[in-house]
Amino acid sequence: MDAYTLTVAAALAALTMAASMGLLYLASARQTCLVDWTLAAVLFAFSNMMGAIGLHLPASPIIVSACVNAFYIGGHFGMLAGIRRHLHLAPGWGWGAALVSGVLAVHALPVMQGAPLARLLLFTPIVCAIDLAAARLLWRRGEHEVRASYLPLIMLQLLAALQQVVRLAVMAAAASDPSNPTYGQYVRTSGALATLLYLSLATMCCALIVTHQQTLALRRASLTDVLTGWLNRRALHDIATRDFRRCRRTGSAMFFITFDIDHFKAINDRYGHDVGDTAIRHVTGLSARVLRGYDALFRIGGEEFAVLIAGENLGAVCGIAERLREAVAAATLAVDGQEVTMTVSVGVAALDGQDHKWEDILRRADEALYHAKQHGRDRVSVHGRDLAGRAQVVRLQAVVA
Repeated sequence: MDAYTLTVAAALAALTMAASMGLLYLASARQTCLVDWTLAAVLFAFSNMMGAIGLHLPASPIIVSACVNAFYIGGHFGMLAGIRRHLHLAPGWGWGAALVSGVLAVHALPVMQGAPLARLLLFTPIVCAIDLAAARLLWRRGEHEVRASYLPLIMLQLLAALQQVVRLAVMAAAASDPSNPTYGQYVRTSGALATLLYLSLATMCCALIVTHQQTLALRRASLTDVLTGWLNRRALHDIATRDFRRCRRTGSAMFFITFDIDHFKAINDRYGHDVGDTAIRHVTGLSARVLRGYDALFRIGGEEFAVLIAGENLGAVCGIAERLREAVAAATLAVDGQEVTMTVSVGVAALDGQDHKWEDILRRADEALYHAKQHGRDRVSVHGRDLAGRAQVVRLQAVVA
């Protein structure tokens, strides 16, 4: 396949990528990285269109080469900008515009005119640096659950950089005999073929990242309470089952802290359900500041919540429960110009050797929570300390008998 045909095919591949990214954006407007990748594809398309024009002309003017190189580098920068935006970083298009303008300006230098190898020596390191920076960002910032979707694009960026280096090395070796008719043909054909393959694969890689993120978002939504952002009962079952098995196997400690809002029905009845929802968000927001980022937080009922803590001792867990209670009691909620004071009752229970399932721990934590409510509310009760533990219940039953 000749260079002209490959260049036209690469332009079509770029337009296909632009259309694909644009349609994906319309289907998922929150994925703003798709806008950057659409713009990158448009720049690649302009680069290849100008390249096709240059190949069609008997003598390609320097302005055509300048546009080809500037848009090509702009396309690679657009890929990096989309990756940065996907990772919640500033895309840096200002730097990209300055880079494209600089590439255009450099072509006005006499040394760059009529010297393809000189231009390649200058621009190849720039393209390689952009591609390697993109691969490094994806690798370093990719969390475990998304890294698998990043790997194809990481590999593509690395291969693109390697291709640039190999192409430069071959051209430098062939430059010793520029009269060789295969020299110019290799330069044009290899570049067009590499761009065609890059754009075809980049479309699939970018689509994979976006669709995988949407899948994870749907999965999180199915496991998350809409009102509070805490995990729901479905997530509780999965996480607690996993941690219970691990703690039983390793002999580690496992605790449940359960708490609910005191007199919540009175708040709902007096102020309405909207204020009730605000009160729930208020309490969970305060609680989340006290609890640690790696503790599992669950909403298990209307105004009832649970926290799963593994690998700690009883004293530390009781300290967390007490700080949670104090934080809620100390912060009032403003409602219609009035300050509403809220408190929570808290129950704590630990894994013991007779537990056969995690629900046994949660049930004892609930018993401790009800004990706290029955003894004045706004307090922490620990199962086995403030109310009879399992062994104590057995002894008491024996005495009564």
